[in-house]
Amino acid sequence: MIIAYARTSTTDQKAGLEAQERDLKAAGAERIFQEQTSATGPRKALAEAMDYARDGDALIVTKLDRLARSVADLVEITKQLEAKGASLRVLNLNLDTETPTGKLMLNLLGSIAQFERELMLERQREGIAKAKGEGKYKGRKPTAKAKANEVLRLAEDGMSREQIAKQLGIGVASVYRVLASTRT
Repeated sequence: MIIAYARTSTTDQKAGLEAQERDLKAAGAERIFQEQTSATGPRKALAEAMDYARDGDALIVTKLDRLARSVADLVEITKQLEAKGASLRVLNLNLDTETPTGKLMLNLLGSIAQFERELMLERQREGIAKAKGEGKYKGRKPTAKAKANEVLRLAEDGMSREQIAKQLGIGVASVYRVLASTRT
């Protein structure tokens, strides 16, 4: 069976998800697992796709960056698939891990992609440091601190920390930090 995984980083990338779905169906996907989440966060649909894979199945993705965060992540995903007797196919690279050449190319391309990402992050850090030095970059505004009075009021009203976070659109950890800073 050909199963597929599609992912975009944000919910406003609907066209990107639709394009992936179209390409995966054209490649013969019989079951598509899709989600809109950052690669750094939990990927529930990927876990479901991996769990669904059986001996002889192929998991297909449109691009490598839709699947793995790093070379280590890619290696772990391919190991899990191999242990189940399944393979991985990456459409835009015409790559299939059922072949020795496909396995080699996957590892090489994964390493290059990770190298490229690390270079990009380094350039980004340098740009931010330069902008900070010039006074042009202030970082994001501390949302929770700006809402500290509301956090305290809602806590006094007996709301749970989770309810406060949800109502104010901030993280639960931020609620705890605001409450802890008032106790000291």
